[in-house]
Amino acid sequence: MRSLQQAASAALLSSGVWIASAAEPLRAQGYVPFPSTESLREVQLVALACARDNSEERCKAARDLADPLLDHPRLPASCKDLLWSITENARAASSNSFERRNSISDPAERLLLVCRSAEKPAPEQKGPGPSPEKKKSGFGFGGS
Repeated sequence: MRSLQQAASAALLSSGVWIASAAEPLRAQGYVPFPSTESLREVQLVALACARDNSEERCKAARDLADPLLDHPRLPASCKDLLWSITENARAASSNSFERRNSISDPAERLLLVCRSAEKPAPEQKGPGPSPEKKKSGFGFGGS
């Protein structure tokens, strides 16, 4: 009975070590900042240029900018869906049809709306200054 308990303890200990080692790359990666609005805007503008111009150079640039963002750990799935649409559809075609332009420009136009950071900005730290007045009671009709 004792050896069975020791074996179970050893198995739990080894699985704990495995879980800790699996989480190590996540800790080593640290904090990954959300992509800047400027970088997302650049993807948007290049994708719109690809839709408008129908040139392989602009479409390749749109794919090259959107593709690395697909692996970004902080972007929501809805944002990655738009980026995926851009990478799949941003290709030069023999005819610049409405459907082709729309398949690229629609996700590009929605990119900045969908790919917003959900983080709230940190509150501003107020420096030392005059102390706040004593709060008055009631409706401010005087008194203490």
